[in-house]
Amino acid sequence: MKGTTKSWLLTAAVLLLAGGLVFAWAMSGLHWDFSALGTVQYVTDTAEVDERVQNLSIRSGTAEIVFVPSEDGRCRVVFYEPENRRHTASVEDGTLVIEEAEAGAWYEHITLFSFATPKITVCLPETDYAALEIRGGTGSVSIPADFTFERMDIAVGTGGARCAASVSGPVRIKTGTGDIRLNDLSAGALRLSVSTGAVELRSVACAGDVELTVSTGRAYLAEVSCKNLVSGGSTGDLVLEQVVVGEKMTLARSTGDLRLVQCDAAELEIQTGTGSVTGSLRSEKVFFAKSGTGRVEVPETVSGGPCRVTTSTGDIRLEIQG
Repeated sequence: MKGTTKSWLLTAAVLLLAGGLVFAWAMSGLHWDFSALGTVQYVTDTAEVDERVQNLSIRSGTAEIVFVPSEDGRCRVVFYEPENRRHTASVEDGTLVIEEAEAGAWYEHITLFSFATPKITVCLPETDYAALEIRGGTGSVSIPADFTFERMDIAVGTGGARCAASVSGPVRIKTGTGDIRLNDLSAGALRLSVSTGAVELRSVACAGDVELTVSTGRAYLAEVSCKNLVSGGSTGDLVLEQVVVGEKMTLARSTGDLRLVQCDAAELEIQTGTGSVTGSLRSEKVFFAKSGTGRVEVPETVSGGPCRVTTSTGDIRLEIQG
């Protein structure tokens, strides 16, 4: 019995080794391009847009969406997508509408293997546009600093959103598990929401309010200014560095920690469950700090706006570094 078992194991090992060698030989012939193993045929198509565009409306289930400046001053949309799931581009009353074509028979959408990523590249000839609206599924969105908008509304499922374009009016970005990253831009107002993804804001100037909702993800804000800041969340940490708020800063977490480095606001309201609150503020405050079982260390200042900090089991350690 033992000899038979060893024989089967030896045979299995030889087969596995042979299979690995055949796979490596085949992939070397394909230059290790895994997309060549897919059963889905991808095609590249370009839609030329002759009409003037003021607004953009994009709806896609799986495609990555990228904006780039046009090199020749003409507007066009480049699609890289499965041949059985195509998109269309048209202009309706000054709005460039990009959406998936009408679905065909159900069996046309059956795919076994696909290693490639559908992509929509929007080449824009001008820098200033009115409204941008995107509804996506699993694809990410990338908007460079070359463009400006009057308002922006983005909602994706598992894809992330990266934006460096300034917006004079409101910005709304919502993702499920994807990250949100905003860098070096100005905005009229920000409303950001993620479920399990992370949020990162760097060098952002907002004339109005910033509303940030994170469920279980981490949030990081650096060199951010705004009128009011409201941030709520569940289990994720929140880190603020050099965040200056003109009026009120309201921060809340259930089990995540809150850290403030050289931050300030006329009034602060901070609350956590099991997380700690630590860091430094730029100007004196009148502290009202309370923790259930944690340690409390705050300056005994008697001037400045109110700073209310409450935790259940977390520590509270704040200092003034003007």
